[in-house]
Amino acid sequence: MQQINFYRQRVAINVLAKDIANAREVYDAAEGHAVIGVLSAQFASVERGVDEVTRWTAAVPSISVGLGAGDPAQFYKAAMIAASVHPAHVNQTFTGCGFAAGALAATRGASTRINALVSPTGTPGKVLISTGISSAQGVPARVSCDAAIRMIQDMGGHAAKFFPMGGTASLGELKALALSAAQNGMTLIEPTGGIDLDNFGLILHTCLQAGVPQVMPHVYSSIIDTDSGNTRPQDVATLLEIVKQLLS
Repeated sequence: MQQINFYRQRVAINVLAKDIANAREVYDAAEGHAVIGVLSAQFASVERGVDEVTRWTAAVPSISVGLGAGDPAQFYKAAMIAASVHPAHVNQTFTGCGFAAGALAATRGASTRINALVSPTGTPGKVLISTGISSAQGVPARVSCDAAIRMIQDMGGHAAKFFPMGGTASLGELKALALSAAQNGMTLIEPTGGIDLDNFGLILHTCLQAGVPQVMPHVYSSIIDTDSGNTRPQDVATLLEIVKQLLS
């Protein structure tokens, strides 16, 4: 059974990998405290995605089925791949979260953790929940962090994914969301977008200080070697050292 191995039950790092060999390198560099993202956007169909993600889950203990830059058009594909394979984690739009939870429940995939994507509004305490295919094209839906967290829980989701962070540009908004998550009993928050070796510690510290039991930052392009396309294991090891320092 796939699961997320949080360091001291608090932090795991979500990263990409070029291929299965790179995924194993990265997973080992994180001492098992990594979740390896496989993006549904790269697959032409659910069936192709199921075949490939099955290969990855056989080789790496913790796989996350992703959308690909938060692309709402991928919500169905990601949900159906996850429902067939039961990876450790699946990414979803806010509006797709309930669909994914239902698909997983129907296939006995209750162990897969599901997030729901919310975005910054520029106002701490408010988030954008219109992150689905149609809703993203309409009038923006801004709600309180409290309402968003409670709605995610109602839909069967486990985590709020805050995207895009823009590095530390939305740090105050992340803090408000993390505080609301902690106050409402949500156990996981996932900041993502523009996170690198320099700002990772501050972003993680902000979430931990808010009292959220578990945090899973997504660190993608900043640690990928542009020549080889591989995620750099040494950078993942550096991220883990930052985690250890913050939780020492």
